[in-house]
Parts: sequence; structure tokens; C-alpha cells
Amino acid sequence: MRSNEEIIQILLEEKDKQGLSLSELARRVDMAKSALSRYFNLTRQFPLNRADDFARVLHITPEYLLGLGDENQIESNVKQKLNEVFDELKEKRQLKVVEYAKSELDDQNKVVEISEYQIEKEYPYYDDAVSAGTGQYIGTSQKETITLPVDFDADFVVPVYGDSMEPDYHDGDYIFVKLSVDLSDGDIGVFELYGDTYVKQLVIEDDHAYLHSLNKKYKDMLVDADSDFRIIGKVVGRFA
Repeated sequence: MRSNEEIIQILLEEKDKQGLSLSELARRVDMAKSALSRYFNLTRQFPLNRADDFARVLHITPEYLLGLGDENQIESNVKQKLNEVFDELKEKRQLKVVEYAKSELDDQNKVVEISEYQIEKEYPYYDDAVSAGTGQYIGTSQKETITLPVDFDADFVVPVYGDSMEPDYHDGDYIFVKLSVDLSDGDIGVFELYGDTYVKQLVIEDDHAYLHSLNKKYKDMLVDADSDFRIIGKVVGRFA
């Protein structure tokens, strides 16, 4: 079994071989860039339960990443098992396997093509603006400009702090917001409640509403006619 430092070294080497930025690797494994940075800086232990995800994205085996066997021998064993199973299939089923493999290869190539073509778009940006936990006031933040490799119809971008909107939105993610007061039940939006600003899911009931956290460890926040509340906009995209 490899040490944490050895695992991180392999991840860095494989990332560089494929020309992936830290942001792109974080996006492909569905992890916040800030969290990935902490692993790569060795300030946190690499989560072994995510080895399969990283191995898949970097086109290596989890056994090689974790040091559970020689890479060449592992690949040879996989191919041997695949050939054994393939030979036992009837011709019609073999053709299905071939078609499926071609489909997987096409999907893999599409991902590479998309990552190579980087859109560059500028957005108005507010730092320290919204919280998935305690709330922050957007009015105190200075408006800046940020350039990101994605294209959303958004009026501004803000970072997310906290874990109350996991697993869909992580600490350190950027969210894209379209100014609007016309949100429906179930929409994810940015809301101001008693002077603090949150990213939450809007849940509407008969005479009141809730700001709902996707992370079950957080309680819903009641909104009624007496609440000091306003809708700022709808979340229309996310970038990790």
C-alpha cells in the first residue's frame, strides 16, 4: 500500500501527463477545487474511497494508484479476464460488447475534445458574497471581474462557502446567478434573509416558504409574511 505522499505524487504526475489543470481535474471528479488543493498540498489525507474516481479520470487502475499491484500486471490481468468472458459469449452478444466499447471510447474522446476547447468569458464577481451555511451580506462585497472557461447566461458570479448545499454545491464552488424575483418551488437561488445572504433551495407551501439545505444536517429556514426577506436571483450554473 502506498503512502499518502506517494499517492499524491502519482496523481500529480498523471494530471500533468494529460495536461489537466487543477480546476479541470476537480470538475471531472466532482470535487471542490479548494478541497483538491488541500489534498495536493498534503494538508489532508487523500480519501481512499475516491481512488476509483481519480483512477477512472486519469486512465489508470485504482490498484496501481494505491500500490496494490504492478500496473502492467494489473492491466494484463484485466485484459485476460475480459478476453475469457468475451470468448464465452455467443456472437450476437460479442457484437453488443464491441458496440458498447466503441460507445465508451466515443464518450471518452468527447470529454477530451471539450476540455481542450476552453471558453473564456468574463463575469461580474462578488467575493465573500453568499454562504451555504451562516449567511453573508452581498452588499458589503466589492464588485470585481472574473474570467472562467464556461458560458452561462448569468448576471454575476459568487463563491460558495460551507457545506449545507452538498452534494450538489461544494465549499469553494463558483455559482452563476441570474437576477430574478420569479422563482418557483424547488429552484436553487440566492436569497437575503434578515440582512444575510444564502444560497438555498426554495420550498413553497400554502402561506409560507422555507430555505432548504440539501445537506440533511442543516435545518430549514422559515420564511413568512413577517420575514425580512427578498429573492436576489436564480442559480443557473456551477463551476468547481
